[in-house]
Amino acid sequence: MTNGTRVIAFHLPQFHPTPENDAWWGKGFTEWTNTAKAKPLFPDHYQPHVPADLGFYDLRLPAARKAQADLAREHGIEGFCYYHYWFGGRRILERPVDEILNSGQPDFPFCLCWANHSWNTVWQGTSEMLVEQVYPGWEDHAAHFDWLLQAFKDPRYLTVEGKPIFGVYKPDNIPNVADVMAFWRERAVKAGLPGLHIVGISHRDEEWDPRSRGMDASAMQALPGHDGRIPRRYLGLKARLALQGNKHKLTIWDYEDIRGILLRSNRPDWLDYPIALPNWDNTPRSGMRGLVFHNATPELFRGHLREAISRVQARPADQRIVFLKAWNEWAEGNHVEPDLKWGRAWLEVIRDELRA
Repeated sequence: MTNGTRVIAFHLPQFHPTPENDAWWGKGFTEWTNTAKAKPLFPDHYQPHVPADLGFYDLRLPAARKAQADLAREHGIEGFCYYHYWFGGRRILERPVDEILNSGQPDFPFCLCWANHSWNTVWQGTSEMLVEQVYPGWEDHAAHFDWLLQAFKDPRYLTVEGKPIFGVYKPDNIPNVADVMAFWRERAVKAGLPGLHIVGISHRDEEWDPRSRGMDASAMQALPGHDGRIPRRYLGLKARLALQGNKHKLTIWDYEDIRGILLRSNRPDWLDYPIALPNWDNTPRSGMRGLVFHNATPELFRGHLREAISRVQARPADQRIVFLKAWNEWAEGNHVEPDLKWGRAWLEVIRDELRA
């Protein structure tokens, strides 16, 4: 028996070489490049994260995609939400999803989230623009929907009330966003779908209302920032680094201290899906400019996930959704795929809490 919660895990497709990454970062660059070269930056800092069961996989391989799906299914995860990149008609990191659509394999549910942000080098401490997110106009929105339609009609595609779930990472960046969403809904109905179920990601804004953006639901990503709302405790590590002449912006939060603010504090009158955040450490990408959830453990995550699950239990079955961030964001230390330190412990917590 399970409690009926639908755990949908965000999935990063940047684990295969692409011409763009070859040009920007060197031949053969993937997310594993930064993951593997990471080093500890302070006492007891857990780095590098080394994959266990699935190894340093390549998402061009059907066997790798199937192994991910099998592992997720085994631990109760309903499906993956693949990040989708559309830059005014240009797609990037498209190969895994294209092959999943074209091959019909793996037979595992999925949806898409438009990661509509520009790509730049800010995470490296510089500001070079690599690919700018642009919105050329209605013809582009029509072309974008036409591409999405093949995914929406796939029998594996995740739905709410039969309507395909589609995430938008930066809704407020889209000019006339409510009109764009209405335009897509109209096209969906004309294409024979019952509509769309559009989820806007809000970023630490508890008053962000998806309805005024033409969306059905929100999901609040609550990575701690320097917004004055969080006690400024750095475990003493920040102070020690400062005494050593640290001129950088390394931020260290104790996971047990901050997990209480990872879910929203208010209960909005619109539909909101919790995002469960097991861990975070983007120092493999950002070095001493990074953010670390220190001492994140599967058992501490258990309480956080349990609270997220409890918030959706009174809803209709289709809407008992908890998003998991993330399945495999290894260079941000944000993954539940097995590693050498924890093995399958993160996944076992998910499986256990779904059976509770």
